Amino acid sequence: MKSVDQTIISCAVTGSIHTPSMSDALPFTPEDIAAQALGAAGAGAAVLHLHARDPLDGRPSSDPEVFRRFLVPIATGSDAVVNITTGGAATMTLDDRLAAARTFAPELASLNMGSMNFNFAPAVGRISDWRHGWERDYLLGSADRIFSNTFTQIETVLNDLGERGTRFEFECYDIGHLYSLAHFVERGLVRPPFLIQGVFGVLGGIGPDLDHVQHMVRTADRLFGQDYLFSAFGAGRHQFAVATHAAQLGGHVRVGLEDGLHVGAGRLARNNAEQVEKIVRILAEMGRTPATPDQARELLALKGRANTDLPGSVHATVHGIPAAS
Repeated sequence: MKSVDQTIISCAVTGSIHTPSMSDALPFTPEDIAAQALGAAGAGAAVLHLHARDPLDGRPSSDPEVFRRFLVPIATGSDAVVNITTGGAATMTLDDRLAAARTFAPELASLNMGSMNFNFAPAVGRISDWRHGWERDYLLGSADRIFSNTFTQIETVLNDLGERGTRFEFECYDIGHLYSLAHFVERGLVRPPFLIQGVFGVLGGIGPDLDHVQHMVRTADRLFGQDYLFSAFGAGRHQFAVATHAAQLGGHVRVGLEDGLHVGAGRLARNNAEQVEKIVRILAEMGRTPATPDQARELLALKGRANTDLPGSVHATVHGIPAAS
């Protein structure tokens, strides 16, 4: 793992797993997503990991025009690094999942490194009152869906976005995903420095045990040496334990209402900023300094916002920028 002095805090603002009935704090209108993203950036998040939702009922959306409605205030109100999902939701086609990233050519995009079972149906048992009719069937359906990220699909994302200078948050839900990443490194489709985002505690992926975090780092060290930066998050109640352990190992952290809805035992977070503020306090107790957005750009060798098609960027296109995946 590449050792650095600053800790990159990513905030995953809304995601596609949690539904509005789970927490009143979960943002799903563009206005709420923008406000919470800006709040998270103000609290110390250098990177904003962004999904879109239908403004009417909160279901996952891939519509670039919905993204645009929150990207405009985020881009004009913050210098945080915008990280657009290519995972979207398991119910979407790959073209759907890529639509927003293809439209805006962001500095950073997420990329899941393997097909997997991704089961969040057990959450149904914790909800008694449903705000929207789609939520229950969507959650239950996850028990019989495969989240598809084939080698061909991964290569498509690397080529489509990489040739426009976008780099990646490589989401690894199990040890085998590191070896899949190594395959693309060996083929020259991924070049250092790259960001590995370990994901722990999703039903269908590696568990949230802290020794698994260490195992992932040891394996990545063996495969990639100093060529990568490591970050991690834990799903649900494991969120802060996993993030803290990643920081103790010299890595980076991700929080946000996509990954967990609480800020303490039995206490729902009021917003994303509250989670960012908590991890900032934890890092301070460890003597770790949160990275600024520009420090994150330097550590990850990002192309800079001016070279994106995000609202307000200087260049209308970024074609011709060398691939930097």
